Amino acid sequence: MDTRSKQQVATSMTMLHAFNRCVLELGRLARTRGGSHFIEEGLQTFRQLVPFASGWWGEMSASGLDVPPQSWMHGRIDLPESFAGEWHKGAGSDSFSHDTLSRPGEVICESGFTDPCVQVDAFARRHDLFHVMCISFELPESGLMFFVCLYRGLSGAPFSATDCGLFSAFCEHLLQLWRFQVQDMIRFDSQEGLSDFAVARLDGSLHYVGARLCAVIEREFPGWSGSVLPVQVSTQLQLAPSVIRLGRSVLTLSPHAEHVIVSLAAPSRASVLAPRERTVALLFAAGHSYKEIARNLMLSPATVRTYLRNSYLQLGVKSKVELGTALGLNPAVAVSSP
Repeated sequence: MDTRSKQQVATSMTMLHAFNRCVLELGRLARTRGGSHFIEEGLQTFRQLVPFASGWWGEMSASGLDVPPQSWMHGRIDLPESFAGEWHKGAGSDSFSHDTLSRPGEVICESGFTDPCVQVDAFARRHDLFHVMCISFELPESGLMFFVCLYRGLSGAPFSATDCGLFSAFCEHLLQLWRFQVQDMIRFDSQEGLSDFAVARLDGSLHYVGARLCAVIEREFPGWSGSVLPVQVSTQLQLAPSVIRLGRSVLTLSPHAEHVIVSLAAPSRASVLAPRERTVALLFAAGHSYKEIARNLMLSPATVRTYLRNSYLQLGVKSKVELGTALGLNPAVAVSSP
């Protein structure tokens, strides 16, 4: 083996060891940092391996023929808070975004301020997004797509083929560990049913959200742009466990460490209950006591007991766990029988 070949092997081994350390650190972060900081700190770890100037990630709905892509949950590194809102204004004309979302699992790279749309080109120039490297993944359990975009400015170097390969492999690990986190927090066994859930921080910012829950929130709050729950919902998070009504829908709020699990309650069997009975049953299944329910709804404890007794009979259940299941609540909410 000549000197050049030895140097190439040594360089490859050095890169492999560096990537291995990066993935090991990602695994540690998944266990110690929790959902609120995991993706950001994971990308900061990757930044030591593949430097970048700024980054953006989150969940996005794919674009349709007449519907532009929409980011429903997003985080950012070294970008302004207004970034997602600015991007949404030109999202329908962003050819790079359309290309990325139509080719899930592939790393898409581009350099230059070349978008034919004046608005999109001005947006890229304003934030110095001269070099971009992006990947998206399908999230069938949520009904949305997961994406990560990394940027370098005009003075930076283009992303190389090696950068792209490392980025692709790293993001597969990042995505899997994030999905495991979300599934563990929601405590839902199926890979198909996370469209009705969200994981929110106490300030209302989203760590995860499903497409069906997004649709319900947007229906009640037209123009909602995602990422942070509407204030009418976020102000209720501190009260979890609790149940709130959102138009025709019911949301269950379940505390989980520094997060709150937001779930869309399915009406199904609960539709046989009178509205007042259903409200009492939802609150009881969510963990509230007789006295708390009575105080919150301005009822007597005896009336609360009567409503619950009727609910048990009409739904054919015998415990709080069965009651929560019949009401379509998150399995983590119903904790014990009365």
